[in-house]
Amino acid sequence: MALVTSGNRGLGRAAALKLAEAGTDVIVTYRSNKDEAAAVVDAVIVAGRRAAALELDTTRIDTFPAFAATLQDVLGTWERYTFDFPVNNAGVAAPTPVGETTAEAFDLLVNVHFKGVFFLTQTLLPILADGGRIINVSTGLTRFVGEDWSVYASMKTAIETYTKYLAKELGGRGITVNAVAPGPVATDFGGGAIRDSERVRAPLSGQAALGRVAEPEDIGAVIAALLAPGTGFITAQRIEASGGALL
Repeated sequence: MALVTSGNRGLGRAAALKLAEAGTDVIVTYRSNKDEAAAVVDAVIVAGRRAAALELDTTRIDTFPAFAATLQDVLGTWERYTFDFPVNNAGVAAPTPVGETTAEAFDLLVNVHFKGVFFLTQTLLPILADGGRIINVSTGLTRFVGEDWSVYASMKTAIETYTKYLAKELGGRGITVNAVAPGPVATDFGGGAIRDSERVRAPLSGQAALGRVAEPEDIGAVIAALLAPGTGFITAQRIEASGGALL
């Protein structure tokens, strides 16, 4: 069973649906759009798997113990006491140009992309099954530089380092931990410019060896592949899924 944060939209939605296609039950979280999350649940059920949606604001670490209890309640209705696959996907965009970054934007990015991931993972470890697998969503911007994204990329660099430490510390339980680093993806992230504007999309496509930006399904398929039976000996790795951007 997989738990996908912010699974109501974008990469999270794509990952949830690819996991369902692969035969995995899915719980998605949402922060505010309950209807989107319900639609994902319906799609997972149509694919033949069990599904649920739970509200979660990953900036509110004080709510994590109650969330864990609610998650356990859902698992109990499925006659389970643990889950297998946390996918830490929740994200937010906030440009942080050097010399003009506000403390509010900085704190938001830290809380969503590092603090929230760290403490949610810590809270859920007691109900994560031995032999499970953790996926942390990072970004290609930890390898190549995009203007105005210094704090976002720095937080994702922190997540990649945390991935290695977590893999080492959880290895004794047979738990793997990997980071998936997408390049540009056609979603609504950051206002949806890559998805909606050919002026933005075209130059990014030209920078990739495969000649295009990713669709959400491309990244969802990578996440599902890393949670498939045949990839259980991969751990502590950063897997970039950028179509060969800026080689």
